[in-house]
Amino acid sequence: MGTAYAVETEELTRRFGDFVAVDKVTLQVEPGEVFGFLGPNGSGKTTTIRMLCGLISPSAGSGRVLGFDIGRESEAIKARIGYMSQKFSLYPDLKVRENLAFYADVYGVGRRERAARMAELIEMAGLSGREGELTANLSGGWKQRLALACAIVHRPRMLFLDEPTGGVDPEARRAFWELIYDLAQQGVTVFVTTHYMDEAEHCNRIGLMYGGKLVALDTPAALKQGTIDGEVLEIEGSPQDQARDLVAAHPGVREVAPHGARLHAIVDDAGLRGPQIAAALGAAGVEGGRVEQIDPSLEDVFVTLVRQQAAGQG
Repeated sequence: MGTAYAVETEELTRRFGDFVAVDKVTLQVEPGEVFGFLGPNGSGKTTTIRMLCGLISPSAGSGRVLGFDIGRESEAIKARIGYMSQKFSLYPDLKVRENLAFYADVYGVGRRERAARMAELIEMAGLSGREGELTANLSGGWKQRLALACAIVHRPRMLFLDEPTGGVDPEARRAFWELIYDLAQQGVTVFVTTHYMDEAEHCNRIGLMYGGKLVALDTPAALKQGTIDGEVLEIEGSPQDQARDLVAAHPGVREVAPHGARLHAIVDDAGLRGPQIAAALGAAGVEGGRVEQIDPSLEDVFVTLVRQQAAGQG
């Protein structure tokens, strides 16, 4: 492997006893890229990140981060990256500024630079005026911002974020992603796991994990164009279970899955099947049977790929 990529792996594998958590994952991440890593719980996302951060060793295969080997040069990697784990890892009984100062010590930020860097990060995170507040008293969104500030106190070139916006409200998620975009514009490479499809839409490229394997890797646009075999109808109808059964049994329907309060159906011809499905729902007494053709979403791609993988393993 060369050193031009921010992250590069070749058949990266991690076993826990007989269980293969990560199975021969090969990928490359460009410098300055926002790379999204998606997959259901237990698919191997967190284990992959922990290997890339030098926290656990691979069982087989190889990987490099910022040119350093993840097996032999893990300490060099740790000094040059930022990492936010799924679980909030700051000290709740410390004040905002004290947590920042602690991580500045951990990462060896010099005394001369420290005050200016901490002030810069407090402003970036929107925590001005709250420097003396106990971290335990911050809301989930503000805690995540503080955790990000602590992760980049040493100006890393590479940032790993493991489900960074889990459990925070939509407004806080948007604000956090604005910070991610700002960092990417400054040249920081961001490797982020998320289960929010709207967040993944804004990544430069996406890798999808399933059963420990990397089953798809491309831009959001290319994945939507190349994965969906057909056209997508969005369907509203109540009760949803009845609507789903009717749609699934209709000719030309290849797949149907709930998307919140609506159904998404992949069909062979939306112009033909849409009116037919609407009529069938009405005839069956399904309330509010609205049917509309829409562009495929990443959630449609995700559902399709996961079902394909599950069918292949069955």
